[in-house]
Amino acid sequence: MGSMIILPPKVVTDTVARAFEQSRTAPDTARLVADALVRAEIDGRRGHGLSRVASYTAQSRSGKVDGHAAPHWEQSAPAVGRIDARSGFAYSAFDLAYAHMPRLAREVGTATCLISRSHHFGVAAHQVERYADAGLVALLFGNTPGAMAAWGGKKPTLGTNPIAFAAPRSNADPVIVDLALSSVARGNILKAADAGEPIPVGWASDVQGAPTTDAQAALRGTLSPIGGVKGASLALMVEILVVALTGANFAFEASSFFDGDGPPPHVGQVLIVIDPAAASGASTFAERMETLAGWIADDGARLPGSLTRARRQAAEREGLAVDEALYARIEAIADGSV
Repeated sequence: MGSMIILPPKVVTDTVARAFEQSRTAPDTARLVADALVRAEIDGRRGHGLSRVASYTAQSRSGKVDGHAAPHWEQSAPAVGRIDARSGFAYSAFDLAYAHMPRLAREVGTATCLISRSHHFGVAAHQVERYADAGLVALLFGNTPGAMAAWGGKKPTLGTNPIAFAAPRSNADPVIVDLALSSVARGNILKAADAGEPIPVGWASDVQGAPTTDAQAALRGTLSPIGGVKGASLALMVEILVVALTGANFAFEASSFFDGDGPPPHVGQVLIVIDPAAASGASTFAERMETLAGWIADDGARLPGSLTRARRQAAEREGLAVDEALYARIEAIADGSV
């Protein structure tokens, strides 16, 4: 990372939104995507933040992502909604889901949303956090373009396939879990390759399926799953959930999230929302959550997601630290120079 500059988050968001508007994206969608990317940057999830602007805008300019797409909702069963993202940005599809899912979950107890013809959905935690803020429990699964082999295989058959979970607390920030099923993000291997540095054993395998410390060989091969066969099995589970149930592309059929070449990736996502009031009951759920939270705190540990709100408050007070060269590239896109 190069030299940093400090800017108000709103200024950064405005610049990013202009970059998308210059790149064949409707103003409302441009603002929605900009909000998501800047929030990722604030939360310390830079791999899903401003570093994505160049690749996202390249895709909207080429038509790989339709920046003017309006996702479509259909309630296909009493507890099931389907969204066709129509090759647009996934953030629009998730906003549409939130317009329906809290009501549906409260009416029937548990509701499922199946999203097809979708795209990269950024920080998975953000998509479930809003449900916890509304007093609901949420689970989210998504697939990505091919990155990992099936256990015992060599080809990039499965995505990194993130899983996210959020649960509300009565008088505290929600519990939020967000993890990809690869042992490391591909971005870490890209950085090592650019620097000509080796990678640790266990991060990836080469095209022959052998573990490698060569970053270039790793980029041609596959990422390792977390926990060996357990992680590979979880990734397979996610692949089935989000493709067989939605009709989306499998990881090995999906095009890259990182460039403007090829057809839309058309990956899938599955969101499950549960109303605690229809399960154990709102008061029982709250009591059980606080018992668990207290036990963990007494042990000197903290719950996942507990630092997120503090980061956002600090950014509002003190500004957001942004890589100066990266921001200059975003400004160039916003000004139509790219």
